[in-house]
Amino acid sequence: MTIDSGDVAWVLTATGLVMLMTPALGFFYGGLVRRKNLVSTIVQTMIIFAVVSLVWALWAYSLSFGPNVDGVIGNLSNVGLNGVGAAPNPFYASTIPALLYFAFQLKFAAITPALIIGAFAERIRFKALLIYVVLWTTLIYAPVAHWVWGDGGWLRDLGVLDFAGGLVVHTTAGVSAITAALVIGRREETDRAKSARPNNVPYVMLGAALLWFGWFGFNGGSALAANELAVSALVDTNLAAAAAAVTWMIVDWTFKGKPSAVGMSIGAVVGLVAITPAAGFVTPMVAILIGASGAILANFVTNLRARSRLDDSLDVFACHGVGGMWGVLATGLAATVAINASGANGLFYGNPHLFLVELFAVAVVGAFSFVGSYLLLRAINLITPIRVRPEEEEAGLDLSQHGEEAYTMGPRGRTEPEV
Repeated sequence: MTIDSGDVAWVLTATGLVMLMTPALGFFYGGLVRRKNLVSTIVQTMIIFAVVSLVWALWAYSLSFGPNVDGVIGNLSNVGLNGVGAAPNPFYASTIPALLYFAFQLKFAAITPALIIGAFAERIRFKALLIYVVLWTTLIYAPVAHWVWGDGGWLRDLGVLDFAGGLVVHTTAGVSAITAALVIGRREETDRAKSARPNNVPYVMLGAALLWFGWFGFNGGSALAANELAVSALVDTNLAAAAAAVTWMIVDWTFKGKPSAVGMSIGAVVGLVAITPAAGFVTPMVAILIGASGAILANFVTNLRARSRLDDSLDVFACHGVGGMWGVLATGLAATVAINASGANGLFYGNPHLFLVELFAVAVVGAFSFVGSYLLLRAINLITPIRVRPEEEEAGLDLSQHGEEAYTMGPRGRTEPEV
């Protein structure tokens, strides 16, 4: 094992890029909610990053990547970063310090529960959210990360491929999000009627652009080296996002009459989600197809959800759950060892086994995330109410939970009206 300075430099850069995705998500989600919930939405993403940073260092990294216990979980030998230092871990990344691998994986662990908040935007109690994040990271994210990525993880040993988190990040977050929307319930009808208008479209576009930028570290950095695989993953990431943004625009333009700025932004994010598990295994032309088809699927599910009584406020399940699961299945279809010799060929290259194990992994991780999140939310509600009171929801979480406002005065000194 020899430390490679080029690999260290690239993974350090990728780690910073992935960290940027958390505030980017805050702006993306913050622009989509109403102005009285803008501050609280950004605050939630940032405090989740801080809380998960501590949880990850104290025990969750050890549960995810510590020595294997029956293929299910890591043991606690790396609690408090014990034994995680300058020396590489030969199984995970043999050319960078183990501490850098910890830091890189931390950014994945931190953004994943932040994705979920879009499902219960504008009605979650801050105290309950903090409890949920700690327990969810420990009891849902860490086991799934070990199953899929850990040394001896049972899904990894089964042959499951997930390059950068279609299962570990997006399926867990997307399915947990729809669970949370079901448990917490719909927003007040008066609020729902006004909730379709984002309060700040430029924030949505800024957030999407920064997510796109940060995703080069998310996927490209998952090669864990400055090599040709990182280049392939980066190119696939860009093409899938571009294809999805254009596809979503065309769908909106065709069926709604105008090309929506918000729709293009959401489409780009869906493409990024869909290519995440496949970025290190498929060709650039396949990446375009994955992004475009992911946008069509997510757009359809978004419109279907809008006609239902389910209030997944920012369509986390459609974008991350559907997008992530589609990307995992697409990996099973189109992965090729010509791109990544350490991967496997998919169904289109004569190996139906990979598609079957990817399908099985989606079912297992989805079921585990749904049941686990449901039980966690029910248990937390016994300790402290999950949802704010109706009058707090009406006032907005910015004031009721934090005593602050995003916009206090208008251009002539008067208070801005709610929209």
